[in-house]
Amino acid sequence: MTATTLPPLSPPRNPTSRPRIRAVILIGLAVVGFTVCGLAIAAYFSASLGIQTTLLAVLFAALPLFIVIPTFLWLDRFEAEPTRLLVFAFLWGALVSAFAAGILNTGAILAFETATDPDAALATTAVVVAPLVEEALKGMLVLLVWWLHRREFDGITDGIVYAGICAAGFAFTENIQYLGQAYAEGGNEFLAGTFVLRGVMSPFAHPMFTVMIGVGVGVAATTPRLWVKVLAPFTGYVLAVLGHGVWNLSAVAGGSGMLVFYFLVGVPIFFGFVSLIIWARSREGRLIALHLSPYADAGWLSHGEVGMLASMSRRREARMWARMNAGPQGLAAMRAFQDTASELALLRKRMYHSTASPDYQVHERALLEALVLQRRAFLGEWAS
Repeated sequence: MTATTLPPLSPPRNPTSRPRIRAVILIGLAVVGFTVCGLAIAAYFSASLGIQTTLLAVLFAALPLFIVIPTFLWLDRFEAEPTRLLVFAFLWGALVSAFAAGILNTGAILAFETATDPDAALATTAVVVAPLVEEALKGMLVLLVWWLHRREFDGITDGIVYAGICAAGFAFTENIQYLGQAYAEGGNEFLAGTFVLRGVMSPFAHPMFTVMIGVGVGVAATTPRLWVKVLAPFTGYVLAVLGHGVWNLSAVAGGSGMLVFYFLVGVPIFFGFVSLIIWARSREGRLIALHLSPYADAGWLSHGEVGMLASMSRRREARMWARMNAGPQGLAAMRAFQDTASELALLRKRMYHSTASPDYQVHERALLEALVLQRRAFLGEWAS
């Protein structure tokens, strides 16, 4: 029995108005929160750096994003996260986390200055307080997405992506401050030196720390065990704080100490981070093959289609074939077919781990029906 000859499936239930009302409320709160934090940050930079210096710093702070953001989008290719959630993650890091961290870190410096000298207060805040505060604020975003969008949060890869995008946003705002201060104090020379240190030598610093929280939340999202759901994110947070603290310690040491740490510790950690990214992407392909195979056995997919869906290179070949044989509509249908199949595979994974939502059967049936229609579109079978 082939997929196109299976009996029609029942459509999913109509959504209630309650989720829509909740979505509107959450969107409204997000807009207000982002606006308030953005205006406060803009006012601070304008007052402390001046408008021209701030704009120059924004330009240089944005350059590392052209490396960091595409890296996490590359990881997210098998089952792309909704753009609105990725934008939300970036803005949370750039605005909410940066604003709250600025207040808390400044408060810590002032508190420590009452008991010690200013240099010691700055060092203590950088090494101890800042990692605790900043990783908690960035980690909150990953937990929030997992809590509010369980259907969109499928495990370790999603945790890494959301954590990395959020951390990239935080680093962007933080770099504006450091680059602006460098230019104000030493002109182009200081600006260039700071950009090399933060934008060239360590553009992935913040993401490398925060992805540990993403891995922890991803593990929690794929287990029914309550103790793992609690322990995994906490362990990720501890690792993120430790890594962040050691990194800041090297910066406080400065000079040769910073260079020694960078090459002996920072570079190996970076290659470990790259290995994690590559492993996570290849793992996603293996999981898609594993969890789509039962649907191939049942006739909803062919085993050839499963092989195609588990490989990004074969997915690209399939999209090229669909475009040549069915034009732009065929290409769109093939893209939708691949996205739907990925969503189905990850739903099947949640079912396997007993972490799927209660209405998973309705969701599964709707995805299977969509696959049938999308296949007909790129094969030109609408008239059949």
